[in-house]
Amino acid sequence: MSASRTDDAPSLRSGRQPGDAYKWKAFAVIAIAFTTMVMSMQMAFVALSAIAEDYGITLRAVTWVVIAQALTISALMLPMGRLADIIGRKKVHLIGLVLFAAGAAGSAFSPTFGILIIFRVVMAVGNAMGQSVGMAMVISVFPAQERGMAIGSQTTAVAFGGTLGPIVAGLVLQWFPWETLFLMLLVPISIAFVAGFFVLDEERVSRGRSKDSPPFDWIGAFLSAAAITLLVLTINNPLGVSWVSPIILGSVAGVLVLLAGFVTWELRSSAPMLELRMFSNFMFSLGITTRVLGFMGTTATRFLLPIFLISFRGLTEGAAGLVLFLTSLGMGMAAQTSGRLSDRFGERPFLIMGFLILIGTALAFSFVDGETPMGLVMVVVFINGLAMGMWNVPNSSMIMGSVPPSRFGVVGALTNLSRNFGNVTGQAIASTVVVGVMVSRGFDIQLDEIAETPGAGDAFADGWRAAYVLVTAFSAVGLLLAFFSKSRRTVWDD
Repeated sequence: MSASRTDDAPSLRSGRQPGDAYKWKAFAVIAIAFTTMVMSMQMAFVALSAIAEDYGITLRAVTWVVIAQALTISALMLPMGRLADIIGRKKVHLIGLVLFAAGAAGSAFSPTFGILIIFRVVMAVGNAMGQSVGMAMVISVFPAQERGMAIGSQTTAVAFGGTLGPIVAGLVLQWFPWETLFLMLLVPISIAFVAGFFVLDEERVSRGRSKDSPPFDWIGAFLSAAAITLLVLTINNPLGVSWVSPIILGSVAGVLVLLAGFVTWELRSSAPMLELRMFSNFMFSLGITTRVLGFMGTTATRFLLPIFLISFRGLTEGAAGLVLFLTSLGMGMAAQTSGRLSDRFGERPFLIMGFLILIGTALAFSFVDGETPMGLVMVVVFINGLAMGMWNVPNSSMIMGSVPPSRFGVVGALTNLSRNFGNVTGQAIASTVVVGVMVSRGFDIQLDEIAETPGAGDAFADGWRAAYVLVTAFSAVGLLLAFFSKSRRTVWDD
């Protein structure tokens, strides 16, 4: 396997080129699955209150419906991406759809909360399999010079699913029980499975996959899954203990030990799950680091904005959902544009422009308060979505373009894992800052009490501003790294 570089956006020098008809047909099949899986994740947030009431449990306990899913997806994404590179991406995709459907059906008919969590884990395993191979399959059926367009189209599908989830869940829950949401998912997932079985061609969606069938790295998979699970749990701090408590410090030590073991094993393994030597490629390491920082900045808005709109400004959930829709709308529009244009002009200009706009919206959000006209808030929200789509797609394209097709599965999974890690970390930091400022002012209260408690709104606003100072810092570092990126293509001979 060798690589050569060129500045022109060339096509592959070997291998069969899928035609326009096939690439869009394959994309449509993959997009149905991707949209449904993302939509299901957003639906779960809306259904938490109904689930808690039905099972007679607290809201703190019911959050495990979401936590169990997040932990499972984060832990299994890398191993499933590597498994797909070994046995075939279509196989992993279809198996994932079956598990997702089984988990959704089981969730709808769970007699107890404990059984519901088990089926949510099954559902999340299927979700992890789908997310781990989705990007790799889409990129594989598009020619190399259209990689940005491929990733932009996939990002639009993700944005559409993220937008559709809360809207559909809100409408359904007005007239039907929460179980209906899970049963509804069986329809598009069944369509995705049947269409995927007949439309997707293993050779094309697994372009560049090694024919040697190397052994699966079980030890590496276990170490990575354990380290990621413990890390996500530690960052989320579900027990609400002090950050300097023995539990947190012990968890951090455990993460470091597991990561050290993982790195040592992977470097010595003849068939590692994740080829760590890829990080010696400057563009690859730069892309992953920039991605984590970017999502640490963008996720604060997704996390804080609903609280600001509902608890601070007093909007209804429906009205807040319409405002939040503008983020996904902007993201989808920018993803298509930046993806197609980065194929022509390279990724660097759009990375820089995206982070510049992201910094601008972070600064604008830091000045937003209870008196800011809602129309102005909506404009900033939309522009923030544009920024997310503008830097996200070129960043993914740069990462995937720096590795050979034989690693598309595991690297695509790593790209999604970097996004999840940035989201989890950004949310934890943002919530810690806001809560810390409010507690320091003497307001250790529930979110729904902010508007009614004298002085609490001012404390929240100060915490909001402090959080966006950090968001601006994350985005500024991401912008600095974007200047070091190179708009070049890698052509691999497999």
